[in-house]
Parts: sequence; C-alpha cells; structure tokens
Amino acid sequence: DVYKRQPKDYQAKGVMYVPDEARFAHLRTLPEGSDIGQAINDAMEAIETANPDLQGVLPRDYGRLDNSVLAELLRLIGSIPDDIEGVAFGKIYEYFLSNFAFTEGQRGGEFFTPTSIVKLMVDIIEPFEGKILDPACGSGGMFVQSARFVDEHKTNSAQISIYGQERVSETIRLAKMNLAVHGLAGDIQASNSYYEDPFGSVGEFDFVLANPPFNVNSIDKERIKDDRRFPYGIPAVDNANYLWIQIFSSALNKNGRAGFVMANSASDARHSELGIRRKLIEDRQVDVIVAVGSNFFYTVTLPVTLWFLDKGKRDTERADQMLFLDARHVFRQI
Repeated sequence: DVYKRQPKDYQAKGVMYVPDEARFAHLRTLPEGSDIGQAINDAMEAIETANPDLQGVLPRDYGRLDNSVLAELLRLIGSIPDDIEGVAFGKIYEYFLSNFAFTEGQRGGEFFTPTSIVKLMVDIIEPFEGKILDPACGSGGMFVQSARFVDEHKTNSAQISIYGQERVSETIRLAKMNLAVHGLAGDIQASNSYYEDPFGSVGEFDFVLANPPFNVNSIDKERIKDDRRFPYGIPAVDNANYLWIQIFSSALNKNGRAGFVMANSASDARHSELGIRRKLIEDRQVDVIVAVGSNFFYTVTLPVTLWFLDKGKRDTERADQMLFLDARHVFRQI
C-alpha cells in the first residue's frame, strides 16, 4: 500500500512509505547475541530516509536497552498479524499516548486532549475539506479525529491539508509520529504562537481546532501590540485566554469555523475581556457554546467550556443566534 502523497495533504487510508526491505531484512533473522539495539536503530534510520516528514523524529537510542528486553519487544511485535490494517497501529499509538499523558501529570495535559472531547469538537465543526490549523497542536489528536470524520463520511480526504504549531520539541516528535502511524502528512512548525505566525494565518484557514493552555500570564504585550492577529485589542489583564481566542478567530477565512477548549472563566470575564467578547458577538462569529462537566481532563478537575465560531453564519438566519448546550451531565464515565 505504498502511495505517493502531496506535501501537507493528508491521507485517511494511507500508510508510511516502506523502506527497501533489504535495509532491515536482517531484523527478521538476527542470530542470538546480536546487537539488537543497533539493528533497530538502523531500521529507524531506514524509515526516516523513506519518509521525509519523519527526519530527526524517530528514536535512535535503542542501544541503551538490554538485548533481552528488545528481543521480547520484537517477539511481541512479531505476533501481530501481517494483514492488520494501518488504522490499528494508530489506535495502539493513541492508547500509549493517553496512558503516557495520565502518568505525566501537568505535562500530560499539554500534549493530549481526551478523545471524547476532540471527537465532539470535530463532529460540530464538520471539517469536510480545506485547510485545518491547530496553533497549540500537542500530539496532533485534533488532526487524527478530523481524518476519521472525513473517512466516516466518505469524502475526498486528499483535499484536506493540516497545519500545526507547537512550542515543545519533544511534543512535536510525538505529533509527527502520530500523523505517520495514522497515514497522515502535515506541516508541524516549532513556534511560540503568541509571538510567531509561521503560516501567515490571518484569513487563511477553513477550520481551526485547538486546546490551548488556560490562563497563561506574563505574555510580552509590547511584542504583539501591532500583530494583525489581535484585531479586537490586547486585554489589559495578565491573562492570555483572549489572545488565544483572537488567534483562532483571525485565522478563519470568511466562511471558516473554529472549535476550541476554553477555561470557564473566559465566558463571563469582565473589563477588557468583556469588551473583546462583545466585539466577537457583535461581529456575529460566536455560534455554539458547550458547557462540559468536570474531570474530563487528566490535569484539570474543573469543568471547561467548548467554544465554536462560524464566520459563515453572518449571511444566514442564524446570524443573530447563539446555541448554548449544557452538557455537564451528559457523559459515560470509563
């Protein structure tokens, strides 16, 4: 199932390019006592060579693990049926990501958003085709769920392009591997979204999906005072929530839709933030607000709010309407 893909275009049914079998065939017949760590490192190199999106992403330090551990790992992987579909590896990766997030404490919330929340957001904004941006992309879960949405609705997934920004280098590697094991390609840039806009985002995107960090302080407002991404002004308070909301809003084109997670406090914040919220509403962008129950996130026990913007509603009968959904008691605990 090797396929050719266009840069930044995603493939819902694709797989990674497979390197020349001869490059790693020796992994199948390693004699007892071989340096398994080096052999796996060689395989990682071969996969990166065949997949430019993964350059410098895959681990190359298997030599630090005991041969016995690696031998058992290879035996377990060897037990996976040869005809397993690529999507199964994606599910395996998501499983480990979620467990990793659970054990990482505060940092876990920086790179992983619970799948149930992401799926709801994707189902509401319906990203059938176009350009999708996540300026706080973490491990790329928003993109993966968008891929599934497109696949479930049998649309042409090759028409969707994905773009992400992430500040933490380790998380960028998680995101690129997440895309790869799901057969996706995207442009993930290392950047600080408060100060950097690598995609020239203003008015460029059909969809924005994000779970930004809440209530961040100490942003250098002098550096962003003339940034076009903040057309409603810089909030006077030392809180970045309404910077994020404007980053999402300004990235949308005239018919663009956005879905993002936001701290509850942003919904009724006063003073300068109230002024920005009023401008968003008067500009007829705010479409849906969903109140979500507590304990949905590994690192935040308090309830959150999901915001949905839709610039295209201005020319519809919904122009002066907003839908509020109280979903605080709609869940199944697992």
